[in-house]
Amino acid sequence: MISILSTADIFAPIQTDLQAVEAKLREAALANQNPALTSALEHLLASGGKRVRPAVALLSAHLFDAEPSRAVALAAAIEMLHTATLVHDDLIDGSLLRRGLPTLNAQWTPGATVLTGDFLFARAATLASETDSVRVMNVFSRTLMIIVNGEINQMFVGRGQASRDGYLQRIYAKTASLFAVAAEAASILGEADEHTISTMRHFGREVGMAFQIVDDILDFTGDESMLGKPVGSDLRQGLFTLPVLIYFDKHPEDRDVAALLNGHSGEGERVERVVQAVRNSGATALALDEAKAYVARAQASLAAMPANAYRRALSDLAEYFVSRKV
Repeated sequence: MISILSTADIFAPIQTDLQAVEAKLREAALANQNPALTSALEHLLASGGKRVRPAVALLSAHLFDAEPSRAVALAAAIEMLHTATLVHDDLIDGSLLRRGLPTLNAQWTPGATVLTGDFLFARAATLASETDSVRVMNVFSRTLMIIVNGEINQMFVGRGQASRDGYLQRIYAKTASLFAVAAEAASILGEADEHTISTMRHFGREVGMAFQIVDDILDFTGDESMLGKPVGSDLRQGLFTLPVLIYFDKHPEDRDVAALLNGHSGEGERVERVVQAVRNSGATALALDEAKAYVARAQASLAAMPANAYRRALSDLAEYFVSRKV
C-alpha cells in the first residue's frame, strides 16, 4: 500500500538536522567571495527543491548513529553537488525555467554560468571534506565522475536513442548515483560493516532509479504550472524516457516517435501528439509499476538494518517517491 505521508511527516525525525544543512549550505565559502556568487547561490537554494537527497544521507547516518556534525556536512555536500549539476544541466539543455523560476543561464552569460557551476562543485567538495573521512571523499569524487561521464554520454550518444539499457544507464548516472552515495557515505560515517555499506548503497541506487522514473512519468502526466517546466521537455531535447520506450515498443508504427528518433524537430505539434499518445496508452502506468519494483527492492534491503524510526522513515520516503505528484 502506498504511503500517504508527506515529506514533513517523513522528515520529522531529522527536522533539526535539515535546518542545520540549510544553514551550512548558505555559509560563505571564501572571505572575499564575489557578491554575485553569493547572490546566485541564494537564488539557487531559495528556488525550492525537496531536499530528498540530504534527507537520505541524514536518515542513513542516524540509522548507524553517525556523529551529527559530520552527517550534516555530508548532507550539505550532497545537496550542493546536486545544485551544481543543475546549473550545468540547464546551460547544456538551454533551459530557461526550473521550478517555475528563471535559471541562472537565463540571466547570466554562458561563461559566468559555467564558472558558477564549477564554484559550486568545489564548494561541494569542501563540504565533503568536513566529514573528515578520506573514504567519503573518495566515493564522493567517484560519484562526480559518474555524473559528468553520464552527461557527456548523453550529449554524444544519448539523444535520439531508444534503448532501455541506455536509458537505465543514463538515469543511474544522472540521478541514482547521487542517492547511492548519500546512503553509502552515511553508513561509512556510521562505521557500518562492509556488507551493510554495500547494502545501503544498493538501497540508495534503487530509490534513486525509482525517483527518476517517476520524474520522467510526470514529464507526461504532470501539470505544467506545478512542474515549473513544459510538459514533454525531455522529448523536446531528443531524450527518450521510459514511458516513451514502453509506448514505442507496443506501437512501433507511430510515425511521430519514429520522426523524433530520426532527428526531426522536437518542437510543436509532433511532441504534443506523442505526449497525448503516451498518456492515453497506459505506458505511464506500466512505467510506474517498474518504479514500484525498484522501491520494493530498496525496502527489502532495509530489512537487515536496525529497526528504528530512521529505518521506517527511509522506507516511507521510498514509497513517497512513487506516490508524489511533483
